[in-house]
Amino acid sequence: MKVTLNNSNRLALLRTILKKQKIHGLFVPRTDEYQGEYVPACAERLKWLSGFSGSWGTALVSQNKAALIVDGRYTIQANKEAPDYQLLSPDNKSLANFLSIAFKKNSTLGFDAWTTSIAEAKRLLHIVEMAGLKLTATTGNLVDRVWQDRPIAPKEAIYAHPLAMAGEPTSEKLKRLASEIKKQECGAAILADPHSVAWALNIRGSDISHTPIALLRAILHANGKATVFAEKARFSAEALQSFGQHVRFVSPDQLKQTLVDLVNSKSAILLDANACPEAIRLLIVKSKGQIKLAQDPCILPRAQKNSVEQKGARDAQLRDGAALSNFLHWLSTTAPLGTLTEIAAQNELHKFRLATGKLKDLSFGSISASGPNAALPHYHATGKTGRTLRNNEIYLIDSGGQYADGTTDVTRTVIVGQASATMKHHNTLVLKGMIAVSMARFPAGTTGVQIDALARNALWQHGLDFDHGTGHGVGSYLSVHEGPARISKAGHVALEPGMILSNEPGFYLKGKYGIRIENLLLVKKPEKSKGGDRLMLSFETLTYAPIDKGLIDESLMTRAEIQWLDAYHADVWSKLQSRVMPSARTWLEAACRPLTKHV
Repeated sequence: MKVTLNNSNRLALLRTILKKQKIHGLFVPRTDEYQGEYVPACAERLKWLSGFSGSWGTALVSQNKAALIVDGRYTIQANKEAPDYQLLSPDNKSLANFLSIAFKKNSTLGFDAWTTSIAEAKRLLHIVEMAGLKLTATTGNLVDRVWQDRPIAPKEAIYAHPLAMAGEPTSEKLKRLASEIKKQECGAAILADPHSVAWALNIRGSDISHTPIALLRAILHANGKATVFAEKARFSAEALQSFGQHVRFVSPDQLKQTLVDLVNSKSAILLDANACPEAIRLLIVKSKGQIKLAQDPCILPRAQKNSVEQKGARDAQLRDGAALSNFLHWLSTTAPLGTLTEIAAQNELHKFRLATGKLKDLSFGSISASGPNAALPHYHATGKTGRTLRNNEIYLIDSGGQYADGTTDVTRTVIVGQASATMKHHNTLVLKGMIAVSMARFPAGTTGVQIDALARNALWQHGLDFDHGTGHGVGSYLSVHEGPARISKAGHVALEPGMILSNEPGFYLKGKYGIRIENLLLVKKPEKSKGGDRLMLSFETLTYAPIDKGLIDESLMTRAEIQWLDAYHADVWSKLQSRVMPSARTWLEAACRPLTKHV
């Protein structure tokens, strides 16, 4: 008879393994062997062990302590889901201080080198040594040894992402990437990130939710060929045909021997420290191979969407915007009845997206939040926390879809009933920031951190701010969160033409309400202004859906801001009037009318 384990039992079993291994503590990250944001059920080790279901965190388990390292997004959630764990700050100094108190000098802490990137392993080593301790890679994953009924690893079918959507054949991409590998004076590059493999080979899969990728690795060679670590039988005939003679397949269990053969070629091997597991670096070092740490060569070209991908993004956004507008119309008639729950609302939006006939998946778990729940930026409604939308409260819906021609992400904040003057004040400050970014013109070399200040300036003038980034990159039927560029206080990568980024400033009043307004933007080709002396980049707005005028204080807006919003709403009406349901057209027309005040 099987016994169902609770969190205490699971910790006890793990501690038995630690004792046998003579390891005094173990790091258990939320990341999997592919360092991704979303992980399959078989890799939810942190959730299985601790109960914590957030998207980022690390447990630290010793014989007498259990700690959970989370950032400010998840402190409330972690306290609820993992009450037996002491919460720790992720900053290096605080963690080192805790380790020096919790462990004796020269104690050994273990980590799985496959679920830890090269960069993170280096950071952990620094922290552990600061505390006077030792760090060692374990043999295998120790949580897996005690995880009963662990789900099997996904091996779903892998299919072609057609040229009509990708815009560039696999052969040309491999040729372009080979040139970059040669520039780095390397013979090959390890593609440890499945998103890069998907982009380079024009393939997609369904191994994880929300992101259409297959969990696999590849090696790109300087001769324009690729070695893929996967069973050939998983690939569709169309995918195999698109590869031509450029791709060969190797069983995943032959990775070690393939790396040894690569080392024997005497050429340096390119590894991305942020994406590549420390285990691969250790294997190459053991074989006395040469390593060059550099950015994954797919990251920048993947972010710079070609003309076909840009068109696909526009088409997907219009389709998605019509679905969202249909939902907002439905919401305007249903929410005031006082019976609509957050979960029912997000499910209804999902139905409107499904009705397009084009939806493949949601691009992330929807954030459907009303009243005080909206004050939690990463809130997700569940059966226990889902509130009923109430009159005169704010409702925030942040959601997106995966379509074969593009990935969407959009947030709208609406008022159910009547907004207070304070609500309008805060919402308008957020809107001013969103408009400021949308209208921005900037020279080549401008980074996200510079644009980020535009989004915050109106809030700053009133002593307010928000604690998340203003925007992230978005993939082309890939991850809704894509590097390398972002608009944030830490966004130090230059924005380049073809990049798609979100523009989502916010404001959160704890216990009361939260506000976020989000559109996706495409970085346009540079143009020269009349009388200017240099080329300037700007943004094209991709997202089209009404912004709630019932939450706007027009007296706070400048003439230019009002003109921008009126022009945006005119475009929304023009582009969506024939796309929305007939029953929603009258509502859409009213939602898109100009503001009454013109200063």
